[in-house]
Amino acid sequence: MIHLYDTARKEVVLFEPGELVTLYSCGITPYDSAHLGHAQVYLTFDILQRRLRDLGHETRCVRNVTDVDDDILRKARELGVHYLDLAAEEIARFDRDMDALGLIPSWSEPRATSAIPEILTLIGAVLDSGNAYQSGGAVYFDVSTFPRFGEVSHFDHQTMLEMAAEHGGNPEDPNKRNPLDFVLWQPSLADEPAWESRWGPGRPGWHIECSALVLRELGETIDVHGGGRDLVFPHHECETAQSESATGAAFVRHWLHIGLVGLDGTKMSKSLGNLVFVGDLLQQWEPAAIRLALLSHHYRPDWQWTDGDMRVAADRLSAWRAVGATSPADGPGTDEWPAGEVATGVPLGSDEDGLWRVRAALDSDLDTPAALAALDDEAALGRPVVQGAALLGVTL
Repeated sequence: MIHLYDTARKEVVLFEPGELVTLYSCGITPYDSAHLGHAQVYLTFDILQRRLRDLGHETRCVRNVTDVDDDILRKARELGVHYLDLAAEEIARFDRDMDALGLIPSWSEPRATSAIPEILTLIGAVLDSGNAYQSGGAVYFDVSTFPRFGEVSHFDHQTMLEMAAEHGGNPEDPNKRNPLDFVLWQPSLADEPAWESRWGPGRPGWHIECSALVLRELGETIDVHGGGRDLVFPHHECETAQSESATGAAFVRHWLHIGLVGLDGTKMSKSLGNLVFVGDLLQQWEPAAIRLALLSHHYRPDWQWTDGDMRVAADRLSAWRAVGATSPADGPGTDEWPAGEVATGVPLGSDEDGLWRVRAALDSDLDTPAALAALDDEAALGRPVVQGAALLGVTL
């Protein structure tokens, strides 16, 4: 029985999905390489999927690619390249990095530009429901028509205004009825891509793509949605409002948000340039060690990266390997275990103490530091830890 912290409920709660678990993780805007903040988010979803599969569930995790928005268009303009060429280059780099870290492949990785018809249909539905309006050539969501606006983030009005301004929401836009109203469709600048719509040529706002992709790929209501903690507001708050206004159904059963990774006391950010890139680490360190370095930090709090994290992880990996390969031990047969096989295919029935402790740690709000500590204890006693490591996606 897995317990997870739910952002909207502000507490750790029992997570009780059905046989099929639907998950959606907000993906990259491909205008630069993947850094450790990205990796921490996608690794968290990877660990959750591994434990769910270990319990016998089927998982479908969708991770979108925002290949058209202000950031990628700005970067393409600076470089003098087509925005889709920039996206293709960075997506290929990102996929190589995530594959190297051993992430379970996404069930689907749709691009925003693939969903323009669905986006137009969704905007039309929000307008028809009376929750949006046209002004100044754009279409805006009217937050005054959605009484539950703020129930995901629980921020007060002033905080929401400040965060909207920080994330490009432009509360001072004179075309808005309310400073917190947000763009669903906007006119394109002369050098930007544009699609025809009944509101005039333009391009999608930031938030609408994820709602459209969730609906298209997974349905009206999904089990898990999340991403970095910085997406709680405005992105996920706005997604909820527009989705539920259009469908009348609950959008997300469980919100999962991951803490921010910092460097030298500041959050890693493309805009600040204080980044540690996965690709650079892969040139110096084994992928399994990078994975362990990230798993040594619990997913929820913000934390600071240091070069020492890699040395500790490499030493841990060496210690686990030093105890040797595992072989079936005397003990319960595989039919007595609650699940058939660990996600990597290692049969159950060996090094079981470490495996059980890893399972218990993951079931307690994905406590990966406790899971690593459990395997450290087993290795210190000379016991093999292959299965516990495998459940964490680490091959010894």
